[in-house]
Amino acid sequence: MLYTLTRKVLGPIARLIYRPDIEGIENIPRTGPLLLASNHLSFVDSIVIPLAAPRRVVFLAKSEYFTGHGLRGALKRAMFTAVGSVPIERGTAGAAQEALDSALRILHDGLAFGIYPEGTRSRDGRLYRGRTGVAWLALTAECPVVPVGLSGTQDIQPVGSRVPRIRRIRIRFGKPLDFGYLAGAKPGQARREATDAIMAAIGELSGQDVAGHYNQRRPA
Repeated sequence: MLYTLTRKVLGPIARLIYRPDIEGIENIPRTGPLLLASNHLSFVDSIVIPLAAPRRVVFLAKSEYFTGHGLRGALKRAMFTAVGSVPIERGTAGAAQEALDSALRILHDGLAFGIYPEGTRSRDGRLYRGRTGVAWLALTAECPVVPVGLSGTQDIQPVGSRVPRIRRIRIRFGKPLDFGYLAGAKPGQARREATDAIMAAIGELSGQDVAGHYNQRRPA
């Protein structure tokens, strides 16, 4: 109920204020399991994509987004809850596999799942090498992948800024990628090939410079 209310009320308000440039809505299948694989520039990406997509998109979000204190913490908690995000612990033993298992259950329920193959947001605006979890999900769930290119979301609330800003953003949804042809390939080779294809498609949509290596999370 909260998600439906959010889409009907917050979605139009956000579009009126931020006037996003949204392309490729027709590329998103309306039913069935689906991965939306996006570049990652800001914590608001997990809010922007569900509000722009024509169907419900579930993201895993850092648990601290649901446990913050004060007004800012309450607003983040309400926002991520409203768009249907699922809290996940990071930095613990087995956290990565737990996240993939949670995502796989969501896909098996026939839902759309949003994922950032880079693993963490880019602080310098470049597109980093994709981690193969996205391909493992696509191949295991046998579902298509829609690449997503975001630009401008890093300007809504830059790192260190406490107050959101009004900035124009662009969301581009690419054509679905089907990796069924890799079913008979060696698992490691198949995951790497699919991941690289996904990142290439994201790069074409976002227009980012390519870093050529993995992005590393900063120590807490």
